[in-house]
Amino acid sequence: MAYARRKKLLDGSVRWYAAYLGGDGRYHEEGGFRSRREAERVAAKREVDADRGEWASPVTGRMTFTKYVDTEYWPTTAHLEISTRTAYRSYLDKHFLPRLGPLAMRRVTASTVQSWVNDVAAGGGLSARSIGKYHALLHKIFARAVIDRVVPVNPCAHTELPKVIVKAKRIITTGEFDAILAAIPLRHRMMVLLAIETGLRWGELIALRPLDIDFPTRTVNVRRTIGEVSRKHSPTGERFYVKDSPKSDVARLVQIQQETCLLLREYMLARGVREEDLFFTSEAGTSISRNNFRTKVWVPALTTAKIQGTVTFHNLRAAHASWLLAGGADLQVVKERLGHRQITTTQQYLGTLPDAGDRALAAFRKIRNGR
Repeated sequence: MAYARRKKLLDGSVRWYAAYLGGDGRYHEEGGFRSRREAERVAAKREVDADRGEWASPVTGRMTFTKYVDTEYWPTTAHLEISTRTAYRSYLDKHFLPRLGPLAMRRVTASTVQSWVNDVAAGGGLSARSIGKYHALLHKIFARAVIDRVVPVNPCAHTELPKVIVKAKRIITTGEFDAILAAIPLRHRMMVLLAIETGLRWGELIALRPLDIDFPTRTVNVRRTIGEVSRKHSPTGERFYVKDSPKSDVARLVQIQQETCLLLREYMLARGVREEDLFFTSEAGTSISRNNFRTKVWVPALTTAKIQGTVTFHNLRAAHASWLLAGGADLQVVKERLGHRQITTTQQYLGTLPDAGDRALAAFRKIRNGR
């Protein structure tokens, strides 16, 4: 039951303290108020909040953002993938701890969060997509804080985020791919060929071993991925780690051409690749760093091939999907080859080839003109 407790101070003045039963089943006090009525009103409100599940401990609410993240939130991320944890740690260290770290959790309000969003959006250093991604992490942290009764409500619940402008997908043509492939050093050409034919993600591709391919049935078993993180955030101190499942957490089979199987066999013989070895490695025999490949191999090849616009290695995966769909492949089959969880993800590649508009107009003219 809520009540007001009278307390006489050393200077003879009187203060009143609101006493109430909190959501944790314990009595708490807040004060000191100058009148008994004010203390009773606050005590009654706190008990109502506790009954509604909207109460937060006044003690834990004084915990700083940094302390809460380190002692309460971060342990809950132990089950996440290494790459995800590494990304979260980076977001915190670069964007949130410098700004929110010293603040008491209960002092981080909706206006505080909105102010951060407005500042980084106006500064131009972060894209709207990045701001949304970082804000999602902050939302998760405070959602956990609400569960822990550290704050009564989530200050991120109603943030106005900048609008994400979705750009048209850049799908390379077969001619552009041939030009890129010709500019790729011979050592990496087989990897690029396999990427365009299978649509594998980077981590899936560099994790492939000969034992992952059933040559008689021309089938690639996509069942592992290699991730890359900074040594600072790596649990083992190594840059690369192996995960025994692809990104979707479901192994999948991807069929390839007989000609590609023969090329892979020749590649194995030429490079001395054994069944348990990685197909594609650096000159030192280690996993290939994505950033090193981009700067030393991919970007120079684009320059040599005179490719306009931004084209990343991941665009090969997008081109694979788009080419299959434009060629009449079944949407469900393409979804399964790419390892998408939702078919709507695959549908975004429909009609994305550069000549898709011309082909659509040709279909329109065929019906409009009756021929």
